Amino acid sequence: MLKAVQFGAGNIGRGFIGQLYAESGFETVYIDVDAVLIATINSRGSYPLRLVGSRGDTTDLTIGPVRAVDGRDIDAVAAEIATADVAGTSVGVKALPYIAKAFAAGINARAVAGALPLNVLLCENQWHAAAMVRDILTPNLTPTASAYAATKLGLVETVIGRMVPAPSAETLAIDPLLVVAEPYKHLPIAASMIVGDLPSIVGVEPAARFDAFEARKLFLHNAAHASLAYLAYPRHQYIWEAALDPAIRSVCIEALAESREALVAEYAFVDADLKAFADDLVERFENKALGDTVARVAADPMRKLRPSDRLVGAANLCVKHGIKPDALAVVIATALKYDNASDPAAVELQATLQRDGVDEFLKSYCLIEPNTILHSLIIEEMSK
Repeated sequence: MLKAVQFGAGNIGRGFIGQLYAESGFETVYIDVDAVLIATINSRGSYPLRLVGSRGDTTDLTIGPVRAVDGRDIDAVAAEIATADVAGTSVGVKALPYIAKAFAAGINARAVAGALPLNVLLCENQWHAAAMVRDILTPNLTPTASAYAATKLGLVETVIGRMVPAPSAETLAIDPLLVVAEPYKHLPIAASMIVGDLPSIVGVEPAARFDAFEARKLFLHNAAHASLAYLAYPRHQYIWEAALDPAIRSVCIEALAESREALVAEYAFVDADLKAFADDLVERFENKALGDTVARVAADPMRKLRPSDRLVGAANLCVKHGIKPDALAVVIATALKYDNASDPAAVELQATLQRDGVDEFLKSYCLIEPNTILHSLIIEEMSK
Protein backbone atom coordinates (compact mmCIF):
# COMPACT_ATOMS: atom_id res chain seq x y z
CA MET A 1 0.00 0.00 0.00
CA LEU A 2 1.23 3.51 -0.80
CA LYS A 3 2.02 5.76 2.16
CA ALA A 4 1.36 9.48 2.63
CA VAL A 5 2.96 11.43 5.48
CA GLN A 6 0.97 14.50 6.48
CA PHE A 7 2.29 17.12 8.88
CA GLY A 8 -0.77 18.36 10.78
CA ALA A 9 -3.80 16.30 11.80
CA GLY A 10 -6.09 19.30 12.13
CA ASN A 11 -8.99 20.65 10.09
CA ILE A 12 -7.39 20.56 6.64
CA GLY A 13 -5.20 17.53 7.29
CA ARG A 14 -8.09 15.33 8.36
CA GLY A 15 -11.01 17.30 6.94
CA PHE A 16 -9.71 17.43 3.37
CA ILE A 17 -6.32 15.94 2.50
CA GLY A 18 -6.89 12.72 4.43
CA GLN A 19 -10.00 11.99 2.37
CA LEU A 20 -8.08 12.42 -0.89
CA TYR A 21 -5.34 10.05 0.27
CA ALA A 22 -7.83 7.44 1.52
CA GLU A 23 -9.84 7.47 -1.69
CA SER A 24 -6.57 7.03 -3.61
CA GLY A 25 -5.52 3.90 -1.72
CA PHE A 26 -2.94 5.43 0.63
CA GLU A 27 -2.24 4.76 4.26
CA THR A 28 -1.92 8.19 5.89
CA VAL A 29 0.57 8.81 8.68
CA TYR A 30 -0.16 12.05 10.51
CA ILE A 31 2.61 14.00 12.23
CA ASP A 32 1.24 16.04 15.13
CA VAL A 33 2.08 17.09 18.69
CA ASP A 34 -1.32 16.59 20.34
CA ALA A 35 -0.70 13.50 22.47
CA VAL A 36 -4.39 12.71 23.01
CA LEU A 37 -5.16 13.07 19.31
CA ILE A 38 -2.19 10.86 18.38
CA ALA A 39 -3.23 8.14 20.84
CA THR A 40 -6.86 8.21 19.69
CA ILE A 41 -5.95 7.96 16.00
CA ASN A 42 -3.60 5.06 16.70
CA SER A 43 -6.14 3.21 18.84
CA ARG A 44 -8.82 3.39 16.15
CA GLY A 45 -6.91 3.44 12.86
CA SER A 46 -9.57 5.60 11.21
CA TYR A 47 -11.73 8.65 11.87
CA PRO A 48 -15.18 9.94 10.84
CA LEU A 49 -15.63 12.72 8.30
CA ARG A 50 -19.04 14.32 7.77
CA LEU A 51 -19.60 16.24 4.54
CA VAL A 52 -22.46 18.74 4.72
CA GLY A 53 -23.80 20.50 1.62
CA SER A 54 -25.40 23.92 1.46
CA ARG A 55 -28.75 22.31 0.62
CA GLY A 56 -28.86 20.11 3.70
CA ASP A 57 -27.36 16.97 2.17
CA THR A 58 -25.04 14.98 4.45
CA THR A 59 -22.56 12.18 3.76
CA ASP A 60 -20.77 10.31 6.52
CA LEU A 61 -17.41 8.75 5.66
CA THR A 62 -14.85 6.68 7.52
CA ILE A 63 -11.31 7.72 6.59
CA GLY A 64 -8.55 5.14 6.93
CA PRO A 65 -6.20 3.46 7.29
CA VAL A 66 -4.45 6.14 9.35
CA ARG A 67 -1.71 6.26 11.96
CA ALA A 68 -0.11 9.12 13.87
CA VAL A 69 3.42 9.91 15.06
CA ASP A 70 4.54 12.53 17.57
CA GLY A 71 6.29 15.32 15.67
CA ARG A 72 8.75 15.78 18.54
CA ASP A 73 10.10 12.26 17.97
CA ILE A 74 12.53 13.22 15.22
CA ASP A 75 13.78 9.67 14.58
CA ALA A 76 10.24 8.33 14.23
CA VAL A 77 9.24 11.13 11.86
CA ALA A 78 12.39 10.62 9.79
CA ALA A 79 11.66 6.90 9.47
CA GLU A 80 8.18 7.61 8.12
CA ILE A 81 9.36 10.21 5.60
CA ALA A 82 12.17 7.91 4.47
CA THR A 83 9.62 5.45 3.06
CA ALA A 84 6.81 7.85 2.03
CA ASP A 85 5.39 7.93 -1.49
CA VAL A 86 4.08 11.46 -1.00
CA ALA A 87 4.02 13.97 1.84
CA GLY A 88 2.13 17.10 2.76
CA THR A 89 1.89 19.94 5.26
CA SER A 90 -1.19 21.53 6.79
CA VAL A 91 0.13 23.02 10.01
CA GLY A 92 -0.33 26.74 9.37
CA VAL A 93 2.36 29.15 8.23
CA LYS A 94 3.39 30.16 11.76
CA ALA A 95 4.00 26.53 12.73
CA LEU A 96 6.18 25.63 9.74
CA PRO A 97 9.49 26.46 11.50
CA TYR A 98 8.61 23.97 14.24
CA ILE A 99 8.48 21.02 11.83
CA ALA A 100 11.76 21.90 10.10
CA LYS A 101 14.10 19.63 12.10
CA ALA A 102 11.94 16.52 11.86
CA PHE A 103 11.13 17.19 8.21
CA ALA A 104 14.82 17.69 7.39
CA ALA A 105 15.73 14.52 9.25
CA GLY A 106 13.42 12.64 6.92
CA ILE A 107 15.04 14.21 3.87
CA ASN A 108 18.45 13.30 5.27
CA ALA A 109 17.28 9.68 5.63
CA ARG A 110 15.99 9.59 2.05
CA ALA A 111 19.25 11.01 0.76
CA VAL A 112 21.33 8.38 2.56
CA ALA A 113 19.08 5.63 1.25
CA GLY A 114 19.19 6.97 -2.31
CA ALA A 115 15.39 7.13 -2.33
CA LEU A 116 13.18 8.18 -5.20
CA PRO A 117 12.04 11.82 -5.45
CA LEU A 118 9.49 12.99 -2.90
CA ASN A 119 6.75 15.52 -3.62
CA VAL A 120 5.37 17.48 -0.68
CA LEU A 121 1.95 19.11 -1.09
CA LEU A 122 2.09 22.42 0.78
CA CYS A 123 -1.48 22.94 1.96
CA GLU A 124 -0.87 26.25 3.73
CA ASN A 125 -2.88 28.86 1.82
CA GLN A 126 0.26 30.95 1.47
CA TRP A 127 1.71 32.49 -1.68
CA HIS A 128 5.33 31.46 -2.30
CA ALA A 129 5.08 28.74 0.33
CA ALA A 130 7.68 26.61 -1.49
CA ALA A 131 10.43 29.21 -1.08
CA MET A 132 9.46 29.69 2.56
CA VAL A 133 9.66 25.96 3.33
CA ARG A 134 12.92 25.51 1.45
CA ASP A 135 14.45 28.38 3.46
CA ILE A 136 13.30 26.74 6.69
CA LEU A 137 14.61 23.30 5.69
CA THR A 138 18.00 24.26 4.24
CA PRO A 139 19.87 25.05 7.49
CA ASN A 140 18.88 21.61 8.84
CA LEU A 141 20.04 19.54 5.86
CA THR A 142 23.33 17.68 5.57
CA PRO A 143 25.40 18.28 2.41
CA THR A 144 24.15 14.96 1.01
CA ALA A 145 20.54 15.88 1.83
CA SER A 146 20.99 19.33 0.28
CA ALA A 147 22.04 17.68 -2.97
CA TYR A 148 19.01 15.37 -2.78
CA ALA A 149 16.68 18.29 -2.06
CA ALA A 150 18.03 20.30 -4.98
CA THR A 151 16.93 17.73 -7.55
CA LYS A 152 14.59 15.23 -5.87
CA LEU A 153 12.45 17.23 -3.44
CA GLY A 154 9.31 18.73 -4.94
CA LEU A 155 7.83 21.43 -2.73
CA VAL A 156 4.48 21.77 -4.46
CA GLU A 157 2.19 24.71 -3.74
CA THR A 158 -1.56 24.11 -3.60
CA VAL A 159 -4.81 26.06 -3.43
CA ILE A 160 -7.09 24.98 -0.59
CA GLY A 161 -10.71 25.59 -1.54
CA ARG A 162 -12.60 23.34 0.86
CA MET A 163 -14.06 25.09 3.92
CA VAL A 164 -13.40 23.16 7.13
CA PRO A 165 -14.34 25.22 10.20
CA ALA A 166 -12.94 24.45 13.64
CA PRO A 167 -15.01 21.72 15.34
CA SER A 168 -17.78 22.97 17.59
CA ALA A 169 -18.34 21.73 21.13
CA GLU A 170 -21.30 19.74 19.83
CA THR A 171 -19.14 18.06 17.19
CA LEU A 172 -16.44 17.14 19.70
CA ALA A 173 -19.10 15.74 22.03
CA ILE A 174 -20.27 13.38 19.29
CA ASP A 175 -16.74 12.12 18.60
CA PRO A 176 -13.40 13.83 19.35
CA LEU A 177 -12.10 12.70 15.95
CA LEU A 178 -15.14 13.85 13.94
CA VAL A 179 -14.48 16.54 11.34
CA VAL A 180 -17.32 18.37 9.58
CA ALA A 181 -16.56 19.91 6.18
CA GLU A 182 -18.20 20.92 2.94
CA PRO A 183 -18.04 18.40 0.05
CA TYR A 184 -16.00 20.64 -2.33
CA LYS A 185 -13.19 18.35 -3.55
CA HIS A 186 -10.74 20.17 -5.84
CA LEU A 187 -7.06 20.67 -5.03
CA PRO A 188 -5.22 22.62 -7.76
CA ILE A 189 -1.45 22.25 -7.45
CA ALA A 190 1.52 23.83 -9.22
CA ALA A 191 2.42 21.41 -12.01
CA SER A 192 5.82 23.04 -12.56
CA MET A 193 6.87 22.25 -8.97
CA ILE A 194 6.35 18.49 -9.24
CA VAL A 195 9.60 16.50 -9.30
CA GLY A 196 9.60 13.09 -10.94
CA ASP A 197 6.31 11.18 -10.81
CA LEU A 198 3.52 12.22 -8.46
CA PRO A 199 1.25 9.29 -7.54
CA SER A 200 -2.34 9.66 -8.71
CA ILE A 201 -4.40 11.32 -5.98
CA VAL A 202 -8.16 11.89 -6.17
CA GLY A 203 -9.04 15.59 -6.42
CA VAL A 204 -5.48 16.73 -7.13
CA GLU A 205 -5.42 18.88 -10.27
CA PRO A 206 -1.97 19.89 -11.60
CA ALA A 207 -2.25 23.37 -13.12
CA ALA A 208 0.21 24.83 -15.62
CA ARG A 209 -0.90 28.43 -14.85
CA PHE A 210 -0.91 28.01 -11.10
CA ASP A 211 -0.53 31.71 -10.35
CA ALA A 212 -3.94 32.28 -11.91
CA PHE A 213 -5.53 29.70 -9.59
CA GLU A 214 -3.81 31.30 -6.58
CA ALA A 215 -5.15 34.70 -7.58
CA ARG A 216 -8.64 33.29 -8.13
CA LYS A 217 -8.63 31.77 -4.64
CA LEU A 218 -7.31 34.91 -2.96
CA PHE A 219 -9.27 37.58 -4.83
CA LEU A 220 -12.56 35.70 -5.18
CA HIS A 221 -12.90 33.08 -2.44
CA ASN A 222 -10.86 34.76 0.31
CA ALA A 223 -11.98 38.28 -0.59
CA ALA A 224 -15.66 37.35 -0.63
CA HIS A 225 -15.37 35.38 2.61
CA ALA A 226 -13.68 38.33 4.33
CA SER A 227 -16.25 40.71 2.87
CA LEU A 228 -19.11 38.78 4.46
CA ALA A 229 -17.34 38.65 7.81
CA TYR A 230 -16.40 42.33 8.10
CA LEU A 231 -19.74 43.54 6.80
CA ALA A 232 -21.55 41.21 9.23
CA TYR A 233 -19.69 42.28 12.37
CA PRO A 234 -21.13 42.80 14.94
CA ARG A 235 -24.67 42.14 13.72
CA HIS A 236 -24.31 38.46 12.88
CA GLN A 237 -22.54 35.51 14.49
CA TYR A 238 -22.37 33.13 11.52
CA ILE A 239 -21.21 33.45 7.92
CA TRP A 240 -24.40 31.85 6.62
CA GLU A 241 -26.39 34.65 8.26
CA ALA A 242 -24.24 37.23 6.49
CA ALA A 243 -24.64 35.44 3.15
CA LEU A 244 -28.42 35.57 3.49
CA ASP A 245 -28.55 39.22 4.62
CA PRO A 246 -29.69 41.13 1.48
CA ALA A 247 -27.65 44.27 2.16
CA ILE A 248 -24.44 42.37 2.94
CA ARG A 249 -24.94 39.90 0.12
CA SER A 250 -25.36 42.75 -2.36
CA VAL A 251 -22.02 44.35 -1.47
CA CYS A 252 -20.29 40.95 -1.51
CA ILE A 253 -21.62 40.16 -4.98
CA GLU A 254 -20.52 43.60 -6.23
CA ALA A 255 -17.02 43.02 -4.78
CA LEU A 256 -16.91 39.62 -6.49
CA ALA A 257 -17.88 41.22 -9.79
CA GLU A 258 -15.09 43.81 -9.47
CA SER A 259 -12.49 41.15 -8.67
CA ARG A 260 -13.80 38.90 -11.41
CA GLU A 261 -13.42 41.62 -14.04
CA ALA A 262 -9.87 42.32 -12.87
CA LEU A 263 -8.94 38.62 -12.94
CA VAL A 264 -10.25 38.28 -16.47
CA ALA A 265 -8.12 41.24 -17.53
CA GLU A 266 -4.99 40.00 -15.74
CA TYR A 267 -5.10 36.25 -16.40
CA ALA A 268 -7.40 35.88 -19.43
CA PHE A 269 -9.91 33.75 -17.53
CA VAL A 270 -13.17 33.03 -19.32
CA ASP A 271 -15.61 35.37 -17.59
CA ALA A 272 -18.48 32.89 -17.70
CA ASP A 273 -16.33 30.32 -15.89
CA LEU A 274 -15.36 32.82 -13.21
CA LYS A 275 -18.97 33.91 -12.77
CA ALA A 276 -20.02 30.30 -12.28
CA PHE A 277 -17.22 29.90 -9.72
CA ALA A 278 -18.31 33.08 -7.91
CA ASP A 279 -21.99 32.10 -7.92
CA ASP A 280 -21.08 28.70 -6.47
CA LEU A 281 -19.04 30.43 -3.76
CA VAL A 282 -22.00 32.50 -2.62
CA GLU A 283 -24.14 29.37 -2.38
CA ARG A 284 -21.39 27.58 -0.43
CA PHE A 285 -21.18 30.47 2.03
CA GLU A 286 -24.88 29.90 2.81
CA ASN A 287 -24.03 26.49 4.30
CA LYS A 288 -25.64 26.66 7.74
CA ALA A 289 -24.48 23.18 8.71
CA LEU A 290 -20.81 24.24 8.66
CA GLY A 291 -21.44 26.66 11.52
CA ASP A 292 -18.60 28.89 10.34
CA THR A 293 -18.37 32.01 12.49
CA VAL A 294 -17.88 35.66 11.59
CA ALA A 295 -15.17 35.92 14.25
CA ARG A 296 -13.13 33.10 12.72
CA VAL A 297 -13.28 34.46 9.19
CA ALA A 298 -12.66 38.07 10.24
CA ALA A 299 -9.74 37.13 12.50
CA ASP A 300 -6.34 38.76 11.97
CA PRO A 301 -7.44 41.86 10.02
CA MET A 302 -3.86 43.18 9.93
CA ARG A 303 -2.84 40.27 7.71
CA LYS A 304 -5.93 40.58 5.54
CA LEU A 305 -5.25 44.29 4.92
CA ARG A 306 -1.75 43.74 3.56
CA PRO A 307 -1.18 45.37 0.15
CA SER A 308 -1.07 42.06 -1.74
CA ASP A 309 -3.70 40.21 0.28
CA ARG A 310 -7.37 39.49 -0.44
CA LEU A 311 -8.89 42.96 -0.07
CA VAL A 312 -6.30 45.61 -0.89
CA GLY A 313 -4.65 43.27 -3.39
CA ALA A 314 -7.94 42.74 -5.23
CA ALA A 315 -8.65 46.47 -5.23
CA ASN A 316 -5.16 47.21 -6.56
CA LEU A 317 -5.66 44.72 -9.37
CA CYS A 318 -8.90 46.51 -10.24
CA VAL A 319 -7.16 49.89 -10.34
CA LYS A 320 -4.39 48.43 -12.50
CA HIS A 321 -6.98 47.53 -15.15
CA GLY A 322 -9.06 50.71 -14.91
CA ILE A 323 -11.85 49.15 -12.84
CA LYS A 324 -13.27 51.29 -10.06
CA PRO A 325 -13.26 49.18 -6.84
CA ASP A 326 -16.30 50.75 -5.17
CA ALA A 327 -17.51 47.66 -3.31
CA LEU A 328 -14.01 46.51 -2.38
CA ALA A 329 -13.35 49.97 -0.91
CA VAL A 330 -16.49 49.59 1.21
CA VAL A 331 -15.18 46.28 2.54
CA ILE A 332 -11.70 47.69 3.23
CA ALA A 333 -13.20 50.61 5.12
CA THR A 334 -15.37 48.21 7.12
CA ALA A 335 -12.35 46.00 7.88
CA LEU A 336 -10.52 49.07 9.20
CA LYS A 337 -13.34 49.51 11.71
CA TYR A 338 -13.15 45.90 12.95
CA ASP A 339 -12.69 46.23 16.72
CA ASN A 340 -13.31 42.76 18.13
CA ALA A 341 -11.67 42.98 21.56
CA SER A 342 -11.05 39.22 21.64
CA ASP A 343 -8.90 39.37 18.50
CA PRO A 344 -5.35 40.61 19.29
CA ALA A 345 -4.80 41.70 15.69
CA ALA A 346 -8.00 43.76 15.75
CA VAL A 347 -6.86 45.40 18.98
CA GLU A 348 -3.48 46.14 17.35
CA LEU A 349 -5.24 47.54 14.29
CA GLN A 350 -7.37 49.94 16.29
CA ALA A 351 -4.41 51.05 18.42
CA THR A 352 -2.35 51.71 15.30
CA LEU A 353 -5.15 53.71 13.68
CA GLN A 354 -5.65 55.69 16.88
CA ARG A 355 -1.93 56.48 17.07
CA ASP A 356 -1.10 57.13 13.41
CA GLY A 357 -4.41 58.01 11.78
CA VAL A 358 -6.09 56.37 8.81
CA ASP A 359 -4.11 58.22 6.13
CA GLU A 360 -0.76 57.14 7.55
CA PHE A 361 -1.92 53.56 8.07
CA LEU A 362 -3.14 53.32 4.48
CA LYS A 363 0.14 54.76 3.21
CA SER A 364 2.66 52.90 5.39
CA TYR A 365 0.89 49.58 5.94
CA CYS A 366 -1.44 49.10 2.97
CA LEU A 367 0.84 51.04 0.57
CA ILE A 368 -2.15 53.07 -0.61
CA GLU A 369 -0.89 56.55 -1.47
CA PRO A 370 -2.92 59.71 -0.75
CA ASN A 371 -4.75 61.35 -3.64
CA THR A 372 -5.30 58.04 -5.42
CA ILE A 373 -8.69 56.68 -6.38
CA LEU A 374 -8.54 53.80 -3.89
CA HIS A 375 -7.50 56.10 -1.05
CA SER A 376 -10.33 58.50 -1.85
CA LEU A 377 -12.92 55.73 -1.99
CA ILE A 378 -11.85 54.29 1.36
CA ILE A 379 -11.75 57.66 3.13
CA GLU A 380 -15.13 58.60 1.71
CA GLU A 381 -16.62 55.35 2.99
CA MET A 382 -15.04 55.68 6.43
CA SER A 383 -16.53 59.13 6.86
CA LYS A 384 -20.08 57.77 6.59
